[in-house]
Amino acid sequence: MAERNGSLSINSENIFPIIKKWLYSDHDIFFREVISNGCDAITKLQKLDMMGEYTLPEGFKGRIDVVVNPEAKTLTFTDNGLGMTADEVEEYINQIAFSGATDFIEKYKDKSSADQIIGHFGLGFYSTFMVADEVHIDTLSYQQGAVPVHWECDGGTEFHMEDGDKKEVGTTITLFLNDDCLEFCNEYKAKEVVKKYCSFMPSEIYLSKADTQETQIIPASEKREDDVVLEEIAPEAKSDDAADETPAEPKLKIRKRPELMNETTPLWTRHPTNCTREEYLEFYRKTFQDYKEPLFWIHLNMDYPFNLKGILYFPKINMEYESIEGTIKLYNNQVFIADNIKEVIPEFLLLLKGVIDCPDLPLNVSRSALQNDGFVKKISEYISKKVADKLSGMCKTEKEEYDKYWDDISPFIKFGCLKDDKFCEKMTDYILFKNLEGKYLTLPECLEIKPTDTDESAVDENGEKVEAEVVDAAAEGETAEQAETPKEDEAEEESKEKVIYYVTDEQQQSQYINMFKAAKMDAVILTHNIDQPFVSQLEAKNPGIKFQRIDADLTDVLKAKTSKKAEKEMEEQAEKIAAIMKKALKNDKITVKLEKLKNKKISSMITLSEESRRMQDMMKMYSMPGMDMGMFGNGEGETLILNANHPLVQYVTEHQEGENTTMICEQLYDLAKLQHAPLAPEAMTRFIARSNEIMLLLAK
Repeated sequence: MAERNGSLSINSENIFPIIKKWLYSDHDIFFREVISNGCDAITKLQKLDMMGEYTLPEGFKGRIDVVVNPEAKTLTFTDNGLGMTADEVEEYINQIAFSGATDFIEKYKDKSSADQIIGHFGLGFYSTFMVADEVHIDTLSYQQGAVPVHWECDGGTEFHMEDGDKKEVGTTITLFLNDDCLEFCNEYKAKEVVKKYCSFMPSEIYLSKADTQETQIIPASEKREDDVVLEEIAPEAKSDDAADETPAEPKLKIRKRPELMNETTPLWTRHPTNCTREEYLEFYRKTFQDYKEPLFWIHLNMDYPFNLKGILYFPKINMEYESIEGTIKLYNNQVFIADNIKEVIPEFLLLLKGVIDCPDLPLNVSRSALQNDGFVKKISEYISKKVADKLSGMCKTEKEEYDKYWDDISPFIKFGCLKDDKFCEKMTDYILFKNLEGKYLTLPECLEIKPTDTDESAVDENGEKVEAEVVDAAAEGETAEQAETPKEDEAEEESKEKVIYYVTDEQQQSQYINMFKAAKMDAVILTHNIDQPFVSQLEAKNPGIKFQRIDADLTDVLKAKTSKKAEKEMEEQAEKIAAIMKKALKNDKITVKLEKLKNKKISSMITLSEESRRMQDMMKMYSMPGMDMGMFGNGEGETLILNANHPLVQYVTEHQEGENTTMICEQLYDLAKLQHAPLAPEAMTRFIARSNEIMLLLAK
């Protein structure tokens, strides 16, 4: 080839400043681009061998060597791929943005079964000019009679190309780093970057330091062809007592070997049935530097309608102290692309840690961001489906394990149901609810549980038997059948709607929980912020199901049975005591009811309708004014229930103008409120002072 100079075929002389500053967001990306080009060259050569157009040397093994030279301020990348002829250098290097990979695939598309070539844009090589003042290429093509080529460019639009002296097929790229980027010829920095981008590339990558004086000692039997032997170390002489032992093997002092930087067959490229639990855990620890064992994982392996492989791990997260955002590493044919790929992973699964390798992903020119199109959405939907399939399968076949994981993953699964209707549809029957006994139930199981009516005795919170008032129906002028016959409208209402009771704070609502347990009723625990919108969605998607907090109303099961005549008399008493309570509390908005409860030790309770509570929760969520006055604001919407069977309530009824009546009314109200949430500071101060005053009265 005649030596010649020329100008690069580009549309603008300002292309290099643009490349240097804007082509890639991270300057260290040139490692990935140059090494992936080397992998492409090796892959192409292997494909030519498979197609019978070239015969690889015996024992051929694709390899890329990265050599750092701090003294010379250079980096070299050498591959043993197919190399280039002068015409190919002219075509692929001198004409910017013409992709050799694209041309190769087009040429051999009928002979090659799959696209395993990494490059798509032909700009990767020019990323080297972000860090180098000058770049040299030495290459020798695999083609018979090919002449080696030397090419160099100083970052302008001019290049110099001539015959080279390379003896082996392949390509060597030498970067003469500029003073701002000398960190990249530091051995440790280079290792860090190569491991970041190239840990799983399909060809072996070795890194070494030029003219290193470092040595290592190896057994003579482990010597390799490329080892540089500096000294042979004879085995130590043995004593007479050791004459019968196996002779010691001689050792060699060799120049430090290049270090292997990658794993060419990562775990996700293997079939799930060929992977062990320990391999999954080791891969997780090594890739994410997380030594807490993940909860479980999902191995993705899809060939149609797109090629996608990967492993997704559900990590165990300490919600209080750790970020809930995970790390998904995106690869394209084992080439690292990015850590942050929110377009591909559904929003509710961003807690996951894992890897996804998808050669079909549409990438932009820098391979560092994804184009938002329908294909990306399909991948996201596929991942959602695989997660739903995994979770539902675990619930069916590994229920005990699924129960263990549920508390950790439930907020994210519920969020997924809120964000993705298809995911919600698949998961509805596999959402778990923990009941008062700590048992995990699915939604269908919750609906099967019906409150069991009890006899006239119950058990209080101390485990003592509580006798409810026994109604003598005959004395009231009614038959037992009349007294116990449920009202028709109530029976009709029960037939329309199935109610699932829930608890949001086991400590604050302990009184209600004890009442439910005594009545042999059940409830589920819903303590997370996402539970309120989630149950609203379940109600909307499942007509006939209603979620109700246990303190939203007083169910008939908790009431003592009374005759109609006794109910009428109690209604008259209720009007009087309501007036007394409103006057004592200076609150006309509160609703007061008088009921006979089975548990005579309960004096007062507060209920707030489910609709009112959800409305208040929504207003708090959007920081609307007036919602910062405690659990129930100023009392509007509350219902204060007074137990007609309790002596304090009876005292108020009998001593409407009594000296201590107002004090007792206030105490009954505060005791009821304390079962929901802490009192406001001023209310708590008054409650403590009043409690002391009551104790003084008892001490007299």
